[in-house]
Amino acid sequence: MDFSLIDGLTLLGALGFFIYGMKVMSEGIQRTAGSKLRDILRGMTQNRYLGVFTGFLITCLVQSSSATTVMVVSFANAGLLSLIESIGVIMGANIGTTVTAWLIAFFGFKVKISSFALPIIAIGFPLMFAKKASIRSTADVFIGFALLFLGLDALKNAVPDLNSNPEILEFLGSFTGYGILTTVMFVGVGTIMTIIVQSSSAAMALTLTLLFNNVITFEIAAAMVLGENIGTTITANLAAIVANVHAKRAARAHLIFNVLGVTWLILIFPVFIELIEYLWSPAQRALQTVMSDIDKSQSELQLSLFHTVFNVINTLLMIGFIPLIARVVTKLVPSKGLEDEAFHLEYIGTGTMVTTEASILEAKKELLRFGKITKKMTGFVSGLLTETDRKAFKKTLSRIKKYEEITDRIESELVIYLAKVSEGELSEEASLKIRAMLSIANDLETIADINFTMSKILKRKSEDKIYFIPSQRENLQTMFKLLEDAMDQMQENLDKESNEEGLQESYENEKAINKMRNTLKKEHLKSIEKGEYKYESGMIYTDMFAAIESAGDRVISIAEAAAGKIS
Repeated sequence: MDFSLIDGLTLLGALGFFIYGMKVMSEGIQRTAGSKLRDILRGMTQNRYLGVFTGFLITCLVQSSSATTVMVVSFANAGLLSLIESIGVIMGANIGTTVTAWLIAFFGFKVKISSFALPIIAIGFPLMFAKKASIRSTADVFIGFALLFLGLDALKNAVPDLNSNPEILEFLGSFTGYGILTTVMFVGVGTIMTIIVQSSSAAMALTLTLLFNNVITFEIAAAMVLGENIGTTITANLAAIVANVHAKRAARAHLIFNVLGVTWLILIFPVFIELIEYLWSPAQRALQTVMSDIDKSQSELQLSLFHTVFNVINTLLMIGFIPLIARVVTKLVPSKGLEDEAFHLEYIGTGTMVTTEASILEAKKELLRFGKITKKMTGFVSGLLTETDRKAFKKTLSRIKKYEEITDRIESELVIYLAKVSEGELSEEASLKIRAMLSIANDLETIADINFTMSKILKRKSEDKIYFIPSQRENLQTMFKLLEDAMDQMQENLDKESNEEGLQESYENEKAINKMRNTLKKEHLKSIEKGEYKYESGMIYTDMFAAIESAGDRVISIAEAAAGKIS
């Protein structure tokens, strides 16, 4: 066989060329339509059927089922989609990804689209230097589209020529004739190929190229396409290993859906091939109206038909079982809930890259959880005021210390995550949101530090056997109640955008805390003069209500940032 190392590297390079073009085009589309895609997902997933259509539509737009799946996982993390809605969208993405095969079969092998590639790049190139980020993203769409088909043209030329390498057919022929085992084997080949190239669209392009050059038969190509359906889910599952519980569930649901679909089709593979041949005659007549020389791409178009029919039928069969699949994956990947005793980011996964819109939504959800942890920590400190059991007192001190470490790490992870998001193209609105989130994360961590400082003050008070009189304890408890009310409002503000009413409530809470602090300050001086409590007790007392007021200042700062009022 006359196929050297250089030829092998050329084939890999051509495949990389194609994948890079698809990546540039897909990311450009996502940046251009990021907020619109979010609105589509939010508005069109009220039921599983609309969810399927939404998944199909978005995958057609971004030309990447993986990108759609990542977006779905991100929006599920951010609370915009339920697991059931997510599964429906993923099913639709499976159908949407078949459009890529049709585009390649229609234009990649018939129209000399590579000859239009350089003019397309010429249109896109000046747009790269535009001031508006959306126009620069449009340039990526044009250039990515051109690179994609240049890569496909290179791929066609890099595949071995059968006339000079007849051994290929003899080699493949030795693996045929084993019935269902042959099908299973080439399903495995398709799966492995997709895992290696990390793109079902790229694997499909390679399969169509091999079929176009008569390297493989239609039946082998169909089996490989089935494997590519499994391979693309394994890629998502590998990415979800280091991601959060929501990502894992969506990835498992995708895997279960596709594996079940491939399994039933393998069992009736010969019958299904006959069905495709039966459907091909009317499809061929319909396609001839837009493509006169269809015979030259008959096998490639027929494979695209196989791909589409399989995914449509599989979705129709499985759509009724979406709630069951959701229950299964929920049991397979149980949620650990708000596990504050061990640090982890609940909503942000590190295994996948998401769009700016999705990243901001994930970070927002994480900030809500951060606020919940900080408020819980405040409750622990308040509880120390009345705790009389020494063991329970020490245990609470230990928990507060652990929470302080957790909040440090959450802030660090959030800052790193938001910094990565900022590396991409950002709209002015997205940039302001990220600045606000960075400010909020810093304030929440400062509140946690104040709580930790107060716990150390109360620890010193206990060790030195310094006691509060009932009025001191009651006054501090009242201030803690005011702070906790302010933090409840803070959580509401974090959950809403530009909440002016909530901001006014926060200002009222801040006034109440300041007024209480001023009152206690005056009363404290009088109490010291009257000798109602010792000077040491008074020092700790003033440190405590000053710290609570300082935490209140941070809460109002968070409210202002959440409302978009940052300097």
